[in-house]
Amino acid sequence: MKNKSLKLALLGSTLMATTAYAEDVTLTIESWRNDDLTLWQDQIIPAFEAKHPGIKLVFSPFAPTEYDAALNAKLEAGSAGDILTCRPFDRSLGLYNAGHLADLSGLDAMANFSDVAKSAWQTDDGSATFCVPMASVIHGFIYNKEAFAELGIEVPTTEDEFFAALDKIREDGTYIPMAMGTNDQWEAATMGYNNIGPNYWKGEEGRLALIGGTQKLTDPQWVEPYVTLARWKDYLGDGFEAQTYPDSQNLFTLGRAAIYPAGSWEISGFNTQADFEMGAFKPPVREANDTCYISDHTDIGIGMNAATENREAAETFLAWVASPEFAEIFGNALPGFFPLSNAPVELQDPLAKEFVGWRDECESTIRSTYQILSRGEPNLELETWNASANVVRGAESAADAGHRLQEGLSNWYAPHQ
Repeated sequence: MKNKSLKLALLGSTLMATTAYAEDVTLTIESWRNDDLTLWQDQIIPAFEAKHPGIKLVFSPFAPTEYDAALNAKLEAGSAGDILTCRPFDRSLGLYNAGHLADLSGLDAMANFSDVAKSAWQTDDGSATFCVPMASVIHGFIYNKEAFAELGIEVPTTEDEFFAALDKIREDGTYIPMAMGTNDQWEAATMGYNNIGPNYWKGEEGRLALIGGTQKLTDPQWVEPYVTLARWKDYLGDGFEAQTYPDSQNLFTLGRAAIYPAGSWEISGFNTQADFEMGAFKPPVREANDTCYISDHTDIGIGMNAATENREAAETFLAWVASPEFAEIFGNALPGFFPLSNAPVELQDPLAKEFVGWRDECESTIRSTYQILSRGEPNLELETWNASANVVRGAESAADAGHRLQEGLSNWYAPHQ
């Protein structure tokens, strides 16, 4: 009798253990962001698991340069994780079209995001949304507050004030007016052309018109930013043509340059490296009363592997990513990566607060070449890098750059033929 009772007790404990194990679901998250591993391990995962004790999270990042190839290999082999972080636009669209990303349009939490925020992870017609928007980066200028105070310079709001400030810095000679090189090319386009350009082509109005074929890259609003960019040459210091992206970062954080054309992703690193107080100003408008536009560029989203066996748990996690709680954690742990949900987030970092405050003052848009327009050959994004660097160096005129880019786009894109 005792043996029978013991056997029943052991069987009961085994069944209980099996049941408890069956209720626990582990979700693996694939990501290219290996620099925020500690954020996931120390903050995001504990916060989620505290409210969802039946779901465990494992964050499994790759080096950024390895992510696409590694993820594709795992997807083809059927070994990819349940959750996939999403690059904006065509790379994620390709995964969706290949059947690797699930359609999340039915997820109630998608109502927490604007159409612009969702546009980076939708089909061209907007009928399917396949990633939850996580964060954007905002373009503008970071400046050395001590340098500005020494030279008696007010923060510029118009282009005339901007170039007057650059002239004053150059004439004093203590600082290089602005730290940007053209060696890597993408800086000139990303922190140059697509930084100041939205004030010319009126943000989404111009970007969508370019996609629709009713505006061309030879139109004044697309050429004039290059004219302005060409003026930067006189303020970038000796040898800027060979200056790399890390060189530019070092020139600014070491206090040798007064202004840095920036993306907000620099904030965390600059906070660590610079020993002076920094401020930020948005891209100067041409005239004092002009509407301002900012590149508030969709940078990272997160989606569900269409082949996951844990769909319900994955949807629970993605709904939480769309929540104010996640936005608060992410926005403050990674200052400069701004949550895209409509819920207000109280940021603590002063420089990040300056950047995100422009959302209340200006119209938001995204980089002009990222949606649809860089699918063919020549690739408009890469050509814009080259054209921007050429214009800054003085190797190509603004008009010639516009003509070359338009000719390339017309070569393959039907609305421009």
